[in-house]
Amino acid sequence: MLKPLPLLDKKVLVPRGEGQAGSFSKLVERFGGIPIEIPLIAFRPLEKNERLQEILKVLDTYDWIIFTSNVTVETFFSFYEEAGLDFPKIAVIGKKTAEVLQERGLHAEFVPSAYVAEVFVEEFLPFVESGTRVFLPKGNLAREYIASSLSSVGAVVDEVVIYETYMPEESRVKLAGMLADKQLDILTFTSPSTVDHLMEVVKEYRLDEQLRNCVIGCIGPVTEKKLHAYGLSVHASPEEYTVAEMINSLIGYLEETGV
Repeated sequence: MLKPLPLLDKKVLVPRGEGQAGSFSKLVERFGGIPIEIPLIAFRPLEKNERLQEILKVLDTYDWIIFTSNVTVETFFSFYEEAGLDFPKIAVIGKKTAEVLQERGLHAEFVPSAYVAEVFVEEFLPFVESGTRVFLPKGNLAREYIASSLSSVGAVVDEVVIYETYMPEESRVKLAGMLADKQLDILTFTSPSTVDHLMEVVKEYRLDEQLRNCVIGCIGPVTEKKLHAYGLSVHASPEEYTVAEMINSLIGYLEETGV
C-alpha cells in the first residue's frame, strides 16, 4: 500500500514573489501540498545612491566585499558595470548566494558553515586584521552585527544601503482574506521581515485567532526569535537553514503529531 503524501491537501503559505517562489512551490507540491504564493516581502533598488557610486569607482581598493543574500547580489549588479575593475575577494552568507555569484563567473572565497551572521563573523574573523577594507552592500532592514563586529577588530567597513524592503499591497489584501477564511494550514517564514509583514496584516485586520490552528515553520534562529516575540509557537525550525530542510522538518512534525 502506498504511503500517503505527507502534505496532502495542506495549503502552505509560500512567502516569496514571482521569480523566487518556483522551487519552493514545487517542493510543496512534490509532497502533496498546495502552495499559496503570497510574497510577504519585495525589494526595490535605491536609485539615487551617491555613496554607492563613489565606492564603485574605487571598488578595487577593497580587500573584501560581503554579500548577505541573493537579493543583495542581484541589486548590486544592477548598478555595477562588470568590465574594467579588479573585483575584491568575495565572502557570502549562504550556499545559494554563492551559486548566484557562480552564475556570473565569480567565486566566493569564503562561505560560513552556517548561514547566520553570528557564525559568519566567528569564522570570518581570522581573515580580518587591522586596516582590512570591507565593503558591505545591504538592505534597509539588515542588521548591523557584521559591520560592528568587524569594525571592533580594526577593519574599515563601509556599509551602504542599496535596496529597501516592503510588502506589496496586493499581498496584504490576499493574505487578510485567506487568513480570515482559514484557508492557510501551514505558514512558512524565511526572514524576520516576513514575520513582521504578516503580523502587520494580522493586527490590522484582527486575525490573531485565525493563527491558532496554523502550523508554523521558519528558517534560522533570528526568524524563530521574531516569531516567539509575537507569542507564536514554532513547530519546525531546522538546524540547516534551507527551504528544503524546513519542509522536511514540517513533515516530521506533522507525522509525529498526526496534525
